[in-house]
Amino acid sequence: MADIRLLPKEIAELIAAGEVVERPASVIKELVENSIDAGADKITVEIQRGGISFMRVTDNGSGIRHSQVKTAFLRHATSKIQSENDLYSIATLGFRGEALASISSVSKVELLTKTADEENGSRYVIEGGIETDFEEIVCPQGTTIIIRDLFYNTPARMKFLKKDVSEATAVAAVLDAVALSHPEISVRFIKDSKPALATSGDGKLSSAIYSVLGRELSSGLIEADSTTLGIRVSGMISKPVYCRPTRSAQYFFLNNRYIRSGVIAKALDQAYKNTIMVGKFPACVLNIELPFDRVDVNVHPAKTEVRFSDEKAIFEAVYYAVKNALAVGDTRPQLSLDTRPAKKGAQPFARMSVEEYKKLNNSPKSSDVTPAERIYNVGGTGANSAKLSDFTKSFVSDKTVNISYSQPTKPEVKEPKPTFTSTPELPKSEKPYQQILNVVFDDETRFETATFIEENDIDFKYIGEVFRTYVIVQKKGDIWFIDKHAAHERLLYDKLKAEGVTEVQTLLSPVPVTLSREEHRAVLDNLELLKKSGFEVEEFGTSSVLVRAVPASLLKTDVMFLMCDIAANLVKFGKAETDILDDLYHNIACRSAIKGGNLQSSAELEEFARKIMADNSVMYCPHGRPVAFQLKRSELEKQFGRTK
Repeated sequence: MADIRLLPKEIAELIAAGEVVERPASVIKELVENSIDAGADKITVEIQRGGISFMRVTDNGSGIRHSQVKTAFLRHATSKIQSENDLYSIATLGFRGEALASISSVSKVELLTKTADEENGSRYVIEGGIETDFEEIVCPQGTTIIIRDLFYNTPARMKFLKKDVSEATAVAAVLDAVALSHPEISVRFIKDSKPALATSGDGKLSSAIYSVLGRELSSGLIEADSTTLGIRVSGMISKPVYCRPTRSAQYFFLNNRYIRSGVIAKALDQAYKNTIMVGKFPACVLNIELPFDRVDVNVHPAKTEVRFSDEKAIFEAVYYAVKNALAVGDTRPQLSLDTRPAKKGAQPFARMSVEEYKKLNNSPKSSDVTPAERIYNVGGTGANSAKLSDFTKSFVSDKTVNISYSQPTKPEVKEPKPTFTSTPELPKSEKPYQQILNVVFDDETRFETATFIEENDIDFKYIGEVFRTYVIVQKKGDIWFIDKHAAHERLLYDKLKAEGVTEVQTLLSPVPVTLSREEHRAVLDNLELLKKSGFEVEEFGTSSVLVRAVPASLLKTDVMFLMCDIAANLVKFGKAETDILDDLYHNIACRSAIKGGNLQSSAELEEFARKIMADNSVMYCPHGRPVAFQLKRSELEKQFGRTK
């Protein structure tokens, strides 16, 4: 066996640095956290070549006294811990006193710093852990640290770094987390002399989210703020329709410290269950506030993993905070039509002014055009009627459309105010138009008054159905499109969760179902839960079961296929009873709901639509697909050029 001996100080420092400094992003994280602990409200980070060749962090914090500058670069030197008890109640982001020592051992460091009560500042240069310069200088209050040539003395570490763009992306991710966890701090990021991030530091989380995550995502967030078991959970979560294909937009903070936590992620997923599509993940920025002595942050060198004293309490706090926020802040999605300008040369249908028409058709002077002609932007009769076909050519391909009018000769028009007193009696055959025109007739079918119904006041109006799938209704001046299958599925699912399966039908002939050994065991382990869901199942051989009864709503379903599907999910969910019941109810609701393409009467669809529109909680089917989309009247009018 080789002799045991102490490692030289230089080697020991390089080994220690490997635990703290993995890449430029690790350096930036440690330095920015020190700036936050120093009370800075403005932090600027600059990098070159992904941070490998140059990094600079500037803040306006409290600074370091001249007499303590050298001490700050010694290993385990810190101002944040005084006794052993402080380790169990850590309130600062940094505390180990390893960052500066580790960074300086693998790079060239220059420090400029000044406190508020000192006349001059300090400049300290240390390369590879060896001091090269220390002097007093004139500089503003705060601290600036410049890092050059990271890993210049450890080339073996250099080969594990990624491309410059990847390292820069990692630095940006660190600063995104800092900006979101501390919206009261103005964070600026400059990459290769170009601005990459700038937050206002106005203290509003919404402003920081807008700067970091962009306008589209920030517009789809709702506020969450709840306290459970002494744990406060606050922040913003995305509406289900704004969920993303990855977890990249999930940010968890513990007392404003960025962390990764499987417990919090699981609670978030459970809160969104049955409101988002499979394969989609919610976006969020959530901060969990709890007493410092209920969490241990001293379990990982990077301090991104923590240990909770009561994980169940954390789970419940996050779950109920998100669930309550969705119940209050989520609304049915709105449908936005394409408002991009038409292609060059394209003309909206019949969008030609009177002046343009007269110029095109050599029509008479403006004074010769009647009010009716001005309304329709056409020439009317007489000399202008001969040019009508030319006008139609401008928007009906190259074919001439022959239009004939049987109108009397135009009388002289003085544009009097309209009056209803001289309106002739309408024939009985025209009475159906009474509803269309929204006018009121007396017993002699003469105009007495004209009442105009304001469309914005219509509380509910059934319009119809398209593609035998989507029901269209009007409500308060807006149009709603309802997916009848998704909506019905949600209604059935909610009813099953509230009441359970109330009607069970025994099959005339029991259905045998062959399963894999794992699925067979899972079914036999959950016979009571299956019975609670309306399925009577019994063992039938070494790898088969016999289905004797199913929920009455599933009589027309392929029982064998259904049981295979249920068995596969039982294997997936293991022994979590709530998950098993939830999936069973989901299966029943999906197969029992009316299907797209099925034919229902207008009366049935109208009554169904009334029920959906009366319950604002019915927003997503159990798969997470939207139940209804809203098309605002203003969006529709934009398409016809009525509004801008």
